Parts: sequence; structure tokens; C-alpha cells
Amino acid sequence: MTGTSVLAVKYADGVMMACDTLGSYGSLARFKNVERIQPFGASTLIAAGGEISDFQEIKMMLKGMEIDDYCYDDGCTLNSSEVHTYLTRVMYQRRNKFNPLWNHLIIGGFENGAAYLGTVDSIATSYTDDHIATGYGEYLARPLLRAGWRPDMTEGQARHLLEECMRVLYYRDCRTINRIQIAKVTAQGTLVSPPFSLTTKWDYQSFVDPKAGVETGGSW
Repeated sequence: MTGTSVLAVKYADGVMMACDTLGSYGSLARFKNVERIQPFGASTLIAAGGEISDFQEIKMMLKGMEIDDYCYDDGCTLNSSEVHTYLTRVMYQRRNKFNPLWNHLIIGGFENGAAYLGTVDSIATSYTDDHIATGYGEYLARPLLRAGWRPDMTEGQARHLLEECMRVLYYRDCRTINRIQIAKVTAQGTLVSPPFSLTTKWDYQSFVDPKAGVETGGSW
């Protein structure tokens, strides 16, 4: 079972993420309520595209780390950049064992008074950026993020941009639905919304008559 795109942007107060809730078996849109954004600690969010069972294994690893931190009770916890580094090492080790975890992860957080946003994929390609997209979002949503993103965006502007990108993905990506989640991480902590449905519009002329203006017949 797989999930498709995840989007994330930095904004003035932190990091915001969005993804749909569809779990697909190949072309079968099987499960409609798969949540792919997971809080870690007080100031980190982790979201995943790709194989859902592999993401479940990653979540178990992270849960074990949370339990260890709690048991040590020494006041030290992993921040977002450290979680990103850890997951990069995990992905690299599994790749070298020829048994990769088939996920593209996004790690967002708030540390040292600033937003942090990074990503790592199944072959351990890792980087940080101001906005990130996985899956088809890299092709369809990233140009929209480049055009619409600003470092001083408000929370409302960041949410509007992500919702517009998710709406475009719903129109164009066959492996997604319009049921999405939004999550944010700020200095106050993490918050993941319950799933909700995006409004859609299907009376665009290119949808109503997709072949309008295309000549038919004739020879090459």
C-alpha cells in the first residue's frame, strides 16, 4: 500500500505540511483514511510518501527513541535536524543492504528559534530547503511553490498555498483524493488537523471539452 505526494513550506512562524489520506494498492484506491504525518517529540513533524508499511516501521523506530528519551529523563531530546540526520543514516544503511525503505520523508521542526525543513528519500538523498514536495508533487506542485512562496508568509497564506497545490494534485494525479491533512510546527509545538475535504471545481473548459480546438482527421 502506498501514499503519494507530501508538501511542506516554511513560513513566518514555523513549518506547515499537507498530504492526502489515500492508501493505494497499485491502481486500486483502497483506503481513504491513511494518516501520513506523524509528530515526534514536542517540536518535530515527519511525513512520508511511498510504502505505508515501511513508514510504519520508521514510526516504530522513532517511538522507541522517544521512549528511551523519556526513560533517561536527563532533559535532552532530539531536535529536528538530529532526527533528519538519524533518518538519513537509516535510509543509507538500508540502501546499502539492498533492502531499502521505500519512502520519501519530510522532516519539519522548530529549533533554536527558527524553522527547520529537510527531506530524505529511499536512497538517502538528503537536503534542506524552504519548500519541499515529494512524489508527483515534485513535478506538479513545486513550480507553484516556487512562484507563491515568500519567507514572510503568514500561517493563512501558507495554508492557502498548500491547499491550492493539493487541489492541483487532485486534478492531475490519479493516485490521490481531495481528502487531506494540514499540520504545522511552531515555537508552541505541533498540531495535526483531522482529515477534511477540499472543495473542487470541474467546469473548467479544458475539463468539459478536453479536445476543443484539436484538429481531427487529415494526414501527418
